Amino acid sequence: MSQLSPTAVLESDNTIQQWYTGLQAKRPLLVVICGPSGVGKDATIKRMKERGYSCHFVVTATTRAIRPGEVDGVDYHFVTEETFAHMLAHGELLEHAQVYGQHKGIPKFDVRQALESGQDAVLRVDVQGAATMCRMVPQAVTIFLTAESEEELIERLRRRRTEDEAQLHARITTARAELLRVNEFKYRVLNRECALDEAVEQVIAIMQAEKCRVDWEPVQL
Repeated sequence: MSQLSPTAVLESDNTIQQWYTGLQAKRPLLVVICGPSGVGKDATIKRMKERGYSCHFVVTATTRAIRPGEVDGVDYHFVTEETFAHMLAHGELLEHAQVYGQHKGIPKFDVRQALESGQDAVLRVDVQGAATMCRMVPQAVTIFLTAESEEELIERLRRRRTEDEAQLHARITTARAELLRVNEFKYRVLNRECALDEAVEQVIAIMQAEKCRVDWEPVQL
């Protein structure tokens, strides 16, 4: 029966010790929550905050007008077209897209600062932005949030009263196209009417499972 040399034994012991030490290290995630307009992305993130889930929610910069009840710096960073163009020109955005004639982008510094501090960075983007994130950051955990049916999604959009009929039709058309790309995501979560906590629990369970992956890799920006 062969025996390991003293050097091999030492190397083995060091490897095992490093493995156990690694179990204590933080494993911050970059989580992308996506889905059609009206599916409940903002509501999901808000409920995660209310439940005290420890992570950093990245605030998206947008050029669209602020809606009643929204708070600048909390719901979005509401910026002018000129400010957005400056951020883009100086490489301050991790990803950006034009949606319904308005610009949206993820501030790069905000994401990097969260990950470096050991916090999960959670952000919301549209399908176009999620595709960009997948190319740039393959370690990102992408979650597609969906309603139970197209009829339910349309009803949610109508209840918001933020779009006229033409805008509503445009969002429905976009939603149909987005649903055809759900297989580009790692996970999908059904956000049923009056069952928001169930959806939130699934999102949190996905994040916890990702931290336990044997093949986990740190995010590189």
